[in-house]
Amino acid sequence: MFGNMMPSAAPAGAAPAVVEGPKTPYRVLARKYRPQRFEDMIGQESTVRILRRAFALGRVAHAFMLTGVRGVGKTTTARIIARALNCVGPDGAGGPTADPCGVCANCTAILADRHPDVLEMDAASRTGVDDVREIIEATRFRPMQARMKVFIIDEVHMLSRNAFNALLKTLEEPPSQVTFVFATTELRKVPVTVLSRCQRFDLRRVPQAVLAAHFEGIAEREGVAFSSEAVSLIARAADGSVRDGLSLLDQAIAQGVAEGGAESRVEAPAISAMLGLADRELVFDLLDAVMAGRPDRVLEITDQAYAHGADLGAMLTDLLELVHLVSRLKSVPGLRDSGELPEAERARGAGFADRLSVAVLSRGWQMLLKGVAEVEAAPDRRMAAEMVLLRLCYVAEMPTPDEVIRRLEKGEGPVPSGGGSGGGRPAGGGSGLVQAAYARGEVGRDVPSGGPRAELRLVANGGALTDAVPVGAVEPELQPEGPALRSWREVVAFVAQSRAATLHGQLRNAAHLVRFAPLEIEVRFERGLPPRMDRQLETLLRERTGEPWRIIASGAEGEPTLDEQGAEIVELHRREADRHPLVQAILAAFPTAIVGEVRDHSLDEYGLPPEELAPVETLGGENEVPDLEFAPLDADFLDADDMPTDD
Repeated sequence: MFGNMMPSAAPAGAAPAVVEGPKTPYRVLARKYRPQRFEDMIGQESTVRILRRAFALGRVAHAFMLTGVRGVGKTTTARIIARALNCVGPDGAGGPTADPCGVCANCTAILADRHPDVLEMDAASRTGVDDVREIIEATRFRPMQARMKVFIIDEVHMLSRNAFNALLKTLEEPPSQVTFVFATTELRKVPVTVLSRCQRFDLRRVPQAVLAAHFEGIAEREGVAFSSEAVSLIARAADGSVRDGLSLLDQAIAQGVAEGGAESRVEAPAISAMLGLADRELVFDLLDAVMAGRPDRVLEITDQAYAHGADLGAMLTDLLELVHLVSRLKSVPGLRDSGELPEAERARGAGFADRLSVAVLSRGWQMLLKGVAEVEAAPDRRMAAEMVLLRLCYVAEMPTPDEVIRRLEKGEGPVPSGGGSGGGRPAGGGSGLVQAAYARGEVGRDVPSGGPRAELRLVANGGALTDAVPVGAVEPELQPEGPALRSWREVVAFVAQSRAATLHGQLRNAAHLVRFAPLEIEVRFERGLPPRMDRQLETLLRERTGEPWRIIASGAEGEPTLDEQGAEIVELHRREADRHPLVQAILAAFPTAIVGEVRDHSLDEYGLPPEELAPVETLGGENEVPDLEFAPLDADFLDADDMPTDD
């Protein structure tokens, strides 16, 4: 009933209706500004130079392997190669050229992705051997329209093993009219048998400065103004990928075009909000607060960033990047005058580099690196990020092991644990962490003046660091020439100091002491050792001490080896630790916990306690110690008048 109705007439004097045709669909910037020629590619000068030279010399390979991260131009390069191989020029008489005309039938068809002789296959979706067999079958036929058949296989590493094997023979000896161009982001997954049959080109990440200049030019052509800081943020977020950066630029341009077509300048805060990033100055402020040990200021900054929509996990990543930047500025002072970095980053980064030591920066890097992983696994990213930052505040002024030992060597006592920066630093927070750091075994260091070694001990009651205590008796100082060797352990240690590493290892692991006497040792060597070990030890002792030592090889059982004795001591300490009430309480509270290595710093390198040795007797010398007879404890003192005389 509605089919016969006629449209009503237009009112008198009304303007005639304008029938609009279909609008041209919008093309995103990544497609609109895709390079059409080799010279349009940015950041790939080496690849472009080699390819242009190959076309100029007529030495174009039959197979190419293009590799690089996403968005650097692998597929674009493959299409340019296809046009360069098939371009016939505006007059139709041209040959292969590195500068395709872009107007001939072949160029326009390849640009429109509709050329019958340029076939693209996505190996991510077509991974089987049957798909590769279709390509192999197609290579048997001559091109229908172009000079060369070009097969572009994207993400080639996704092909199955059988598919690669099926392709090998054709890839090695393809028909003269066939060229293969492979693209991959995972080169290591491509079999070497395939790689060896291709010319490989590594497309590099585009430098940030080059990306920023490229994006500024595109924004200018699009009629949208960007501040240099805003473009730098986009270039940094692109991470070397042109396509990723253009997608972000496309999104950012929409922020700079108001309703009605009016344009405005796009500033850095808008880009930060779009990317979910914290303001760069805010990240600098955060690093300043963290390194000053000011948790109140840290939480104030995180609250501010969170309120503006920033992801605190991404903020930790920004902080990690900033620590790396400061470390670079500290290691390479010339970067402070380089134009690669914005002025604000150079100025504030240089200040941090002058103030923070390499040890502090390395410690911050390690904690942030672990913290980023914690944030990704946490149920609440904000809480996890704030806990990481509070930990950083807590250890901001924790001294490094070398600082503590240096103060002890100078007689200044233990390093104070309190925070000197104020601002709400946890009271007494440094002490426990200092103890934890040195509980890992970072103890003991020779005093430069040649004095006794100092040892730092962890007090069980959670108190302060003990004063330095001499432990010279733990490892007796043996001089390289003429030492007084008083025990088998000192003999083995002397061999180690003599740089006889092989002999030392055999003595501590496979030598059983039977009898020790001055200048004479009886020892049993286990089977499997090199012959005449007794003569090697005897020769070394005689040459290094100047004494007529005698080593006797024995068949008696003897004592356990030094390593066996040390293992018994370690096991004894382990059982004592397991029986400790505090350890048992912890294991009861945390059933899955295990007791780690138990260390006793009073033991020597063999895991044995200090020896109780009598003074060495030197026969006939001024240091001779006479034999003494001791009276019973209840004996009376003898008066001088009662002393026996010679009369």
